[in-house]
Amino acid sequence: MRRMIHLEKKGIRALGIAESFRKNHRYSVIAGVVMRSDLVIDGILFNYATIKGDDATSSIITLYERLKRNDINLIMLDGLIISMYNIIDIEKLYDHLSKPIIAITFRESEGLDEHIKRRFKDYHNKLDAYHKLGLRETIVIKTGYKLYIRSKGIDVDDVRLVIDKFTLQGSIPEPIRVAKLIARAYMKVHNHTL
Repeated sequence: MRRMIHLEKKGIRALGIAESFRKNHRYSVIAGVVMRSDLVIDGILFNYATIKGDDATSSIITLYERLKRNDINLIMLDGLIISMYNIIDIEKLYDHLSKPIIAITFRESEGLDEHIKRRFKDYHNKLDAYHKLGLRETIVIKTGYKLYIRSKGIDVDDVRLVIDKFTLQGSIPEPIRVAKLIARAYMKVHNHTL
Protein backbone atom coordinates (compact mmCIF):
# COMPACT_ATOMS: atom_id res chain seq x y z
CA MET A 1 0.00 0.00 0.00
CA ARG A 2 1.36 3.42 -0.98
CA ARG A 3 1.34 6.21 1.59
CA MET A 4 0.23 9.55 0.15
CA ILE A 5 2.78 12.34 0.28
CA HIS A 6 1.46 15.76 -0.56
CA LEU A 7 4.42 17.02 -2.57
CA GLU A 8 2.80 20.41 -3.09
CA LYS A 9 3.00 21.17 0.64
CA LYS A 10 5.86 23.47 1.58
CA GLY A 11 6.58 21.77 4.88
CA ILE A 12 6.70 18.04 4.18
CA ARG A 13 9.21 16.47 6.54
CA ALA A 14 11.87 13.92 5.78
CA LEU A 15 13.94 12.01 8.27
CA GLY A 16 17.41 11.86 6.72
CA ILE A 17 19.63 9.09 8.05
CA ALA A 18 23.38 8.69 7.57
CA GLU A 19 26.25 7.17 9.52
CA SER A 20 29.90 7.56 10.34
CA PHE A 21 32.34 4.95 11.61
CA ARG A 22 35.94 3.87 11.87
CA LYS A 23 36.88 0.32 10.92
CA ASN A 24 38.68 -0.27 14.22
CA HIS A 25 35.60 0.62 16.28
CA ARG A 26 32.87 -1.70 17.42
CA TYR A 27 30.00 0.69 16.58
CA SER A 28 29.07 3.29 14.02
CA VAL A 29 27.02 6.34 14.88
CA ILE A 30 23.75 6.83 13.02
CA ALA A 31 22.43 10.38 12.82
CA GLY A 32 18.81 11.17 12.07
CA VAL A 33 17.86 14.68 10.94
CA VAL A 34 14.24 15.78 10.60
CA MET A 35 14.09 18.43 7.88
CA ARG A 36 11.22 20.24 6.26
CA SER A 37 11.24 20.70 2.50
CA ASP A 38 11.87 24.42 3.05
CA LEU A 39 15.13 23.08 4.56
CA VAL A 40 14.38 24.01 8.15
CA ILE A 41 15.82 21.43 10.56
CA ASP A 42 13.50 20.64 13.44
CA GLY A 43 14.90 17.47 14.97
CA ILE A 44 18.15 15.56 15.45
CA LEU A 45 18.82 12.24 17.18
CA PHE A 46 21.52 9.56 17.29
CA ASN A 47 21.78 5.83 17.64
CA TYR A 48 24.42 3.16 17.03
CA ALA A 49 24.88 0.12 14.79
CA THR A 50 27.38 -2.68 15.16
CA ILE A 51 30.24 -2.71 12.66
CA LYS A 52 29.78 -5.88 10.51
CA GLY A 53 26.63 -6.64 12.52
CA ASP A 54 22.99 -7.22 11.71
CA ASP A 55 21.29 -4.54 13.83
CA ALA A 56 21.07 -1.56 11.43
CA THR A 57 17.36 -2.03 10.76
CA SER A 58 16.42 -2.24 14.44
CA SER A 59 18.72 0.71 15.25
CA ILE A 60 16.90 2.92 12.74
CA ILE A 61 13.49 1.78 14.01
CA THR A 62 14.55 2.62 17.57
CA LEU A 63 15.87 6.03 16.48
CA TYR A 64 12.59 6.80 14.73
CA GLU A 65 10.51 5.70 17.73
CA ARG A 66 12.62 7.75 20.15
CA LEU A 67 11.93 10.88 18.08
CA LYS A 68 8.26 10.56 19.09
CA ARG A 69 7.13 12.42 15.98
CA ASN A 70 3.95 11.90 14.00
CA ASP A 71 4.69 14.57 11.39
CA ILE A 72 7.48 12.79 9.46
CA ASN A 73 6.30 12.07 5.92
CA LEU A 74 9.15 9.91 4.62
CA ILE A 75 12.56 8.42 5.39
CA MET A 76 15.69 9.11 3.30
CA LEU A 77 18.60 6.75 3.82
CA ASP A 78 22.20 7.11 2.76
CA GLY A 79 22.16 3.61 1.30
CA LEU A 80 21.00 0.28 2.70
CA ILE A 81 24.41 -1.21 3.41
CA ILE A 82 26.12 0.59 6.27
CA SER A 83 28.68 -0.11 8.99
CA MET A 84 30.77 -2.60 7.00
CA TYR A 85 27.91 -4.71 5.60
CA ASN A 86 25.29 -4.15 8.28
CA ILE A 87 22.38 -4.45 5.85
CA ILE A 88 19.16 -2.48 6.33
CA ASP A 89 16.03 -4.50 5.57
CA ILE A 90 13.91 -1.98 3.63
CA GLU A 91 10.81 -4.22 3.81
CA LYS A 92 11.00 -4.56 7.59
CA LEU A 93 11.69 -0.84 7.97
CA TYR A 94 8.65 0.05 5.87
CA ASP A 95 6.43 -2.45 7.69
CA HIS A 96 7.43 -1.04 11.10
CA LEU A 97 7.42 2.67 10.29
CA SER A 98 4.58 2.82 7.74
CA LYS A 99 6.42 5.63 5.97
CA PRO A 100 7.76 5.72 2.41
CA ILE A 101 11.45 4.82 2.34
CA ILE A 102 13.96 6.19 -0.18
CA ALA A 103 17.46 4.68 -0.05
CA ILE A 104 20.02 6.51 -2.18
CA THR A 105 23.48 5.57 -3.35
CA PHE A 106 25.64 7.79 -5.46
CA ARG A 107 27.84 5.41 -7.47
CA GLU A 108 27.38 2.52 -9.83
CA SER A 109 28.29 -0.87 -8.41
CA GLU A 110 29.03 -4.27 -9.89
CA GLY A 111 27.60 -5.86 -6.77
CA LEU A 112 28.94 -6.88 -3.39
CA ASP A 113 28.73 -10.68 -3.48
CA GLU A 114 32.50 -11.24 -3.61
CA HIS A 115 33.20 -8.59 -0.96
CA ILE A 116 30.70 -10.21 1.41
CA LYS A 117 32.13 -13.70 0.78
CA ARG A 118 35.65 -12.46 1.50
CA ARG A 119 34.78 -10.65 4.73
CA PHE A 120 32.51 -13.19 6.45
CA LYS A 121 33.19 -16.85 7.15
CA ASP A 122 29.49 -17.62 7.48
CA TYR A 123 28.38 -15.31 4.71
CA HIS A 124 25.12 -17.00 3.62
CA ASN A 125 22.74 -14.91 5.76
CA LYS A 126 24.51 -11.66 4.75
CA LEU A 127 24.34 -12.64 1.11
CA ASP A 128 20.64 -13.50 1.41
CA ALA A 129 19.93 -10.14 3.08
CA TYR A 130 21.87 -8.36 0.32
CA HIS A 131 20.05 -10.18 -2.50
CA LYS A 132 16.71 -9.47 -0.83
CA LEU A 133 17.32 -5.74 -1.40
CA GLY A 134 16.76 -6.20 -5.13
CA LEU A 135 18.08 -4.04 -7.92
CA ARG A 136 18.55 -0.30 -7.79
CA GLU A 137 16.80 2.09 -10.16
CA THR A 138 18.71 4.91 -11.82
CA ILE A 139 17.22 8.39 -11.79
CA VAL A 140 18.55 11.76 -12.91
CA ILE A 141 17.71 14.67 -10.62
CA LYS A 142 17.27 18.37 -11.43
CA THR A 143 20.95 19.11 -10.83
CA GLY A 144 21.87 16.65 -13.59
CA TYR A 145 23.34 13.99 -11.29
CA LYS A 146 22.55 10.29 -11.52
CA LEU A 147 21.37 8.60 -8.33
CA TYR A 148 20.77 4.91 -7.69
CA ILE A 149 17.74 4.27 -5.55
CA ARG A 150 15.76 1.57 -3.87
CA SER A 151 12.40 2.62 -2.49
CA LYS A 152 9.37 1.23 -0.73
CA GLY A 153 5.91 2.78 -0.44
CA ILE A 154 6.57 5.47 -3.07
CA ASP A 155 6.85 5.25 -6.86
CA VAL A 156 9.91 6.31 -8.79
CA ASP A 157 8.36 9.50 -10.21
CA ASP A 158 7.52 10.72 -6.71
CA VAL A 159 11.00 9.69 -5.53
CA ARG A 160 12.51 12.04 -8.13
CA LEU A 161 10.15 14.87 -7.12
CA VAL A 162 10.99 14.42 -3.42
CA ILE A 163 14.73 14.34 -4.05
CA ASP A 164 14.52 17.43 -6.27
CA LYS A 165 12.57 19.22 -3.54
CA PHE A 166 15.29 18.49 -0.96
CA THR A 167 18.40 19.01 -3.14
CA LEU A 168 20.00 22.45 -3.41
CA GLN A 169 23.07 21.54 -5.44
CA GLY A 170 25.16 18.51 -6.31
CA SER A 171 23.78 15.03 -5.81
CA ILE A 172 23.08 14.72 -2.08
CA PRO A 173 19.66 15.72 -0.69
CA GLU A 174 19.99 18.05 2.29
CA PRO A 175 18.53 15.71 4.96
CA ILE A 176 21.21 13.11 4.13
CA ARG A 177 24.00 15.68 3.67
CA VAL A 178 23.30 17.25 7.06
CA ALA A 179 22.93 13.85 8.76
CA LYS A 180 26.37 12.85 7.36
CA LEU A 181 27.96 16.05 8.69
CA ILE A 182 26.40 15.60 12.12
CA ALA A 183 27.38 11.90 12.30
CA ARG A 184 31.00 12.79 11.45
CA ALA A 185 31.06 15.56 14.05
CA TYR A 186 29.65 13.17 16.66
CA MET A 187 32.40 10.67 15.83
CA LYS A 188 35.09 13.30 16.37
CA VAL A 189 33.75 14.19 19.80
CA HIS A 190 32.92 10.65 20.95
CA ASN A 191 35.71 8.83 19.11
CA HIS A 192 37.04 7.06 22.21
CA THR A 193 33.67 5.65 23.31
CA LEU A 194 32.79 3.68 20.19
